[in-house]
Amino acid sequence: MAEGESLETVTEHERILQEIESTDTACVGPTLRSVYDDQPNAHRRFMEKLDARIRNHDREIEKMCNFHHQGFVDAITELLKVRADAKKLMGQVSDTNRRLQDAGREVTAQTEEVIRCRVQQRNMATTVEKLQLCIPVLEMYSKLKEQLESKRYYSALKTMEQLENIYIPRVSQYRFCQIMAETLPKLREEIKEISMSDLKDFLESIRKHSDKIGETAMRQAQLHRTFNSAVQKQVTLTCAKPLYGLNGRTPLHHNGLNTEEAADEDDADDEVLTAHDLVDFSPVYRCLHIYTVLGDRETFENYYRKQRKKQARLVLQPQANMHETVEGYRKYFNQIVGFFVVEDHILHATQGLVTRAFTDELWNMALSKIIAVLRTHSSYCNDPDLVLELKNLIVILADTLQGYGFPVNRLFDLLFEVRDQYNETLLKKWALVFREIFEQDNYSPIPVENEEEYKAVISRFPFHDAEIEKQQFPKKLPMSQSVPQIYAQVKEFIYASLKFSESLHRSSTEVDDMLRKSTNLLLTRTLSSCLQNLIKKPHIGLTELVQIIINTTHLEQACKYLEDFITNITNVSPETVHTTRLYGLSTFKDARHAAEGEIYTKLNQKIDEFIQLADYEWCMAESDGRASGYLMDLINFLRSTFQVFTHLPGKVAQTACMSACKHLATSLMQMLLDSELKQVSMGAIQQFNLDVIQCELFASSEPVPGFQGDTLQLAFIDLRQLLDLFMVWDWSTYLADYGQPTSKYLRVNPSTALALLEKVNRGIKDTSKKNNIFSQFRKNDRDRQKLIETVVKQLRSLVNGMSQHS
Repeated sequence: MAEGESLETVTEHERILQEIESTDTACVGPTLRSVYDDQPNAHRRFMEKLDARIRNHDREIEKMCNFHHQGFVDAITELLKVRADAKKLMGQVSDTNRRLQDAGREVTAQTEEVIRCRVQQRNMATTVEKLQLCIPVLEMYSKLKEQLESKRYYSALKTMEQLENIYIPRVSQYRFCQIMAETLPKLREEIKEISMSDLKDFLESIRKHSDKIGETAMRQAQLHRTFNSAVQKQVTLTCAKPLYGLNGRTPLHHNGLNTEEAADEDDADDEVLTAHDLVDFSPVYRCLHIYTVLGDRETFENYYRKQRKKQARLVLQPQANMHETVEGYRKYFNQIVGFFVVEDHILHATQGLVTRAFTDELWNMALSKIIAVLRTHSSYCNDPDLVLELKNLIVILADTLQGYGFPVNRLFDLLFEVRDQYNETLLKKWALVFREIFEQDNYSPIPVENEEEYKAVISRFPFHDAEIEKQQFPKKLPMSQSVPQIYAQVKEFIYASLKFSESLHRSSTEVDDMLRKSTNLLLTRTLSSCLQNLIKKPHIGLTELVQIIINTTHLEQACKYLEDFITNITNVSPETVHTTRLYGLSTFKDARHAAEGEIYTKLNQKIDEFIQLADYEWCMAESDGRASGYLMDLINFLRSTFQVFTHLPGKVAQTACMSACKHLATSLMQMLLDSELKQVSMGAIQQFNLDVIQCELFASSEPVPGFQGDTLQLAFIDLRQLLDLFMVWDWSTYLADYGQPTSKYLRVNPSTALALLEKVNRGIKDTSKKNNIFSQFRKNDRDRQKLIETVVKQLRSLVNGMSQHS
């Protein structure tokens, strides 16, 4: 058993040794560890086995060395021989190496120089290549700087765009390109600010130059109208038509210039200037292009329109004293025209900066403001010449803006309102003229000493009278100096009205209608008012009133000549359907009626003045036997006054005479029945009767021809019957016939008779008391007293019956 285990151990140790011999040294560890894992004393036996193996190998090495020793000795001997040759070769090699090193050192230096040059050459080529990429960028940036310095901002923006999109991306890796790229947005903002500043300067500039632009545009429009006027006049004269013709558009007259003269004047004038000649519009174009390139055009358009709207409001704001002079209106219009000429230029020179809708909106706003301003300020104008100049300026304004395509119909409509204002100022002016004429008139017929003076009068006034023409010089014309003066002033008024109608683009028929209406206003309102005021003036006496009636008669007859005068001016036949007629006839008729009424009033006032001088002794016993002095003076005054009425129409004189007699009779009756008069004697009745007789004699003397029979005496019939009743004391007849159409005392009213009878009764009583204190015992007086009392009772019953009946 022990032998079996020993054999197995030996076999195992042999395997381990073989494994150690054949295995890499790094892998011996596990093999050696197996030696210690075996049986006890296995390590010792393995070591013995190992020593035995080492001795075997040493014997094999010794055998091998003995076998090869001779060869080794021979090799050493040969090696010793070779060593001498090797030393000799080594010397030769070292010498050769030295000489080669000496020769290669120069080559190496040259090679290094070549390498360095090649590196430099390569670097230079690379640098040139990169510079070729960078130089265009730098050139473009330099160009950008130059453009900015020369204020060519639009080109600068284009350059920036090229830099950003083309050049900088090629060399974006370089630091300077990054700096450039960061700088470009700042430059854009700077350009925007600069261009906006230029735009603001431009807006300020055009605000200052609007006046000059408008003045130039309006002057050109006026020259164009002047030329058209000359052509129109030349054609009119050639065709032998009236000078004043309105068909559609009518130019102003220009001092009789023919076409060639007007053309010469235009050629001699300054060179025609436009808005572009007066204002540099480049800031607007530049700013518009800049903002367009920057993609911010809408912001620019909104800003520009907003600023122009503000400027429009400033332009449309007039000066407070604009209405005082025509220069104020002219400057106002120049600024407006200048503003819209600029807008029209911007509209056509740019694409979309302003639109037609925007300009139309501005114009409509401006038009409303202009009309409101002109309405307000024109109402302050009291000078017709200023209003006329204003009208001419409005026409030029309208023609100028119409030439630029702006609708101006509302301006021409406004002219009709201004025309009314012009007519009002003319009417006020002519009212002063008429008043001055009336104040300077002597209200006496015009004396003419010779034929020359006569022709001078009829040349100013259409007067024809065959009887007066047959008279010898010197002679008198029936009207006073004011008549031809008034007629001439009416014609001057028509001329003044005609001036406003020029250039209103109205037909001849419309102008004719305007002239007739304004002339009607002059006659029916101004002249009529002046005549009415003249007639009412206190210092105008009966003689002046008579002359005024004569004057109005002749002015009325001259109205047809005024119509012919207007017809000759407008060349519109008076038979035209819509032709307005002059109302001068009614004006002068009304004035004549007012003068007639004033004559009646003044006559009555004069009669009242005489009546106030009456001083009756109402208690006188007997009459003086002659009429009272105041009454005779009154009758003499009436006679002389009615002699002046010989030139008046018959009915006027008759009416005045009848009115005077009726007023005199009424005044005498009121005097007799005055409530303050308490008693009247029969002597006073007799005296009063003598005065009435004188009045009747005056009436029967026909102070004014044309009365039939005793028509004028009927004015005193009430007084006559009342006085006859008391003078005859015919109470029985009065009472018996009362109410009968054939009554002798038909015009005597019971209340009137009662009032006077009571006064007479008191007078009789008072007279009887004074003459005899025993008068009550006289039988005749007692009977008379009883009769009076009886008549009084009956009269009272009649009066009461009348009151109950009424």
